[in-house]
Parts: sequence; C-alpha cells; structure tokens
Amino acid sequence: MTRQDLGNATTTMYAEGAELVIERTFDAPREQVWAVMTSPEHIPQWWGPHGTTTDVVEMDVRPGGRWRWVNLFDGGRAPFTGEYLEVVPPQRFVRTSIFDIEPFNTGPGAIETATFDEVEGGTKVTYHTRFPAQEAIDAALAQGMSKGALEQFDRLADLLTGTSRPR
Repeated sequence: MTRQDLGNATTTMYAEGAELVIERTFDAPREQVWAVMTSPEHIPQWWGPHGTTTDVVEMDVRPGGRWRWVNLFDGGRAPFTGEYLEVVPPQRFVRTSIFDIEPFNTGPGAIETATFDEVEGGTKVTYHTRFPAQEAIDAALAQGMSKGALEQFDRLADLLTGTSRPR
C-alpha cells in the first residue's frame, strides 16, 4: 500500500489503502469542539468546502441514531447519510457514512471514527475513515474530497475561534 500525503500546513491528511486519516488541533476546549461537531445548529456553519451550505435533514447523535446532511453548491447537491454506531461524549463517535446518490449508495458505506483528545493548547481531532474498498476512496479523492475536507476543517477552526466569515 502506498501512502498519499494530502494535508497542508494546518491539517495532517493521508490516505493509505482504503483508509483516510485527518488530524488537526483546534484552539478550543474539547467540550466546545465536541458541541460544534455534534450539534445540528452548528453543522451548517462549517461542514463542507468554502462556498457551500449544508442542510441538516436529520441528526440524532446516539447509538442507532440516524443522520442526513445535504451539501448544496452552485448547480448541485450532495446528500450524505448514515447511522451513529458509538457515541462517547466528548471523547469519540463512530458512524457509518454513505454518499447517498446512485450508484454510490448501493454498497456498504464508510466507517468514520472521530476522536477528541485534550492536548496543550486545545483539542486534537483525529478523523479516521475506513472505506469499503480501495476503489471507493480513489473515487472520493478524485472528486475533490481532500480539498473539501481541508476547507471544512479551516471553516471549523474559524468557527471555534470566532473568526467565521459570512458565506
């Protein structure tokens, strides 16, 4: 397996096989980072790349709870959905995730695990995504997933430090 380094100066991101790992330390307490990443009222303020908006259709953050978010951009929409498998506030959550458009939504989705670790100066978030196959991660990266993930983590950092700019 070849490792692809996809990060930038603020965010570590790499793909290896069917795995994608994103790590970033945010200048905010763990409880605040957890709240912003697990509250439906905050998701539209940071989720998705610059220039997009997100509608939270459903979000029930508990084991067995469902989520569905629709990312809106010029001329299109990208719906994502899944189920929370494990929720341990404010330490971690595990959920399934699928791009909810045919033919991508016909197989198993990805498994996303987010951990929130207190570190000096803030909270380190590690986002680990296991795709069902190498072809699935290759397709996601080809569609610009890494650029979008980096931008959404920038938007999250801005929100947490109070420097968000209107869209």
